[in-house]
Amino acid sequence: MSLCWRASMASLVVGISYLLALHLPTVFLSFTSRKSFEEVARIPYGQLVTGDPSVDPRIYDSMREYGFFFVVNITENYDSSVELAYLKQFFQLEHRVKMALAVNKHNPANTNVYRGYGPPQDSSGTQYKELFNIGPHETPPPTANLTDDLGLVRTIGLEQNVWPVTSEGSFDRRFKEVFRRGFELRREVARAVVESISRSLGYPALPQLFTHHEFSTLGLRKYPQRKKLNNDMFSGIDNVLLSELEHEDSTVTVLSTFNNTGLQALYEGSYMDVPVTDNDFMINIGTLISELTDNRVIAVNHRVKQISNVRYSIPFFYNPSIDADISTSLTGHRTTAGQRYRKFGEWMRDYLPKVEPALLRSSLSEEEPSESPPHVPFTLMELRNAADGIIAL
Repeated sequence: MSLCWRASMASLVVGISYLLALHLPTVFLSFTSRKSFEEVARIPYGQLVTGDPSVDPRIYDSMREYGFFFVVNITENYDSSVELAYLKQFFQLEHRVKMALAVNKHNPANTNVYRGYGPPQDSSGTQYKELFNIGPHETPPPTANLTDDLGLVRTIGLEQNVWPVTSEGSFDRRFKEVFRRGFELRREVARAVVESISRSLGYPALPQLFTHHEFSTLGLRKYPQRKKLNNDMFSGIDNVLLSELEHEDSTVTVLSTFNNTGLQALYEGSYMDVPVTDNDFMINIGTLISELTDNRVIAVNHRVKQISNVRYSIPFFYNPSIDADISTSLTGHRTTAGQRYRKFGEWMRDYLPKVEPALLRSSLSEEEPSESPPHVPFTLMELRNAADGIIAL
């Protein structure tokens, strides 16, 4: 046997060993992910929204074990590909058009604080995304009552939606129509989820906490490739590069990931890939709802890893009413939030800026100067006037 042949075989063995070492963990993780998440409940939309009690045990078991489940066979009028197409079109609009819709932190000429556009921020290591938020309100909010300690929070929760104004009126109308309908559909699903949990746990008062749900929001999300890297962008658990760090949501989330990978959920001590939703919805609840239900359903810790292509998603956040009492669970036990807050609005005032640092100032109750006010050539009103031919751009 020649020395050359032996050297070649040795190189081959080393190469195979390297490939196995490189890929076996990924293969094993993918296998365990499929094995672990194959039991996650998949609940038909029709049975859920009609209040069919036969699906309640499956929802409860999945929420207790995994912290999430899927809603499938969405109404025949729903097509996720249409939403994805309009979502992509929006983020491809000219910068000046999007900035005319920007929240006050990024366009001081605008009064909208939470609903509207947020550009990606390289300086924010905890998240890297471009976003557009849509709420339930289409009329201006009342003037803030300064004698009410939650007056400004109420105004923000009730703020009017802003919508793109382009030279293509058909796009503007269709965009608004698609995502208003998307908001209503997800709100219907979220309400049904809350009602199902309340039946399973025997907590009839749970849905009453969501009577007004002023802060409920549909979020259009684009996760671009990062242009800069720093240590804050890597997981402190396994050093994976992330576009959204590990976190738990706050209340009820209805999520569309389309065919985009990247979402991972924590299960039995490991982060595992969550199946894409395609034309379905993923449902999970957050820390606050877990506490209100005496932790009988769990809030799943999850994250978004950086992938090799641009990623899109649409989360819908269904939140309790601003005046909802969150200080005790539905059986009267003091919640963690209740150690500092009584009303949901009080809690939201501190929570929201922490989880949306690229979108919001550090406080919802105080005005602070923009760190580097961007040059914004047009306000939203000027852009509307321009589109109507009143002024020339």
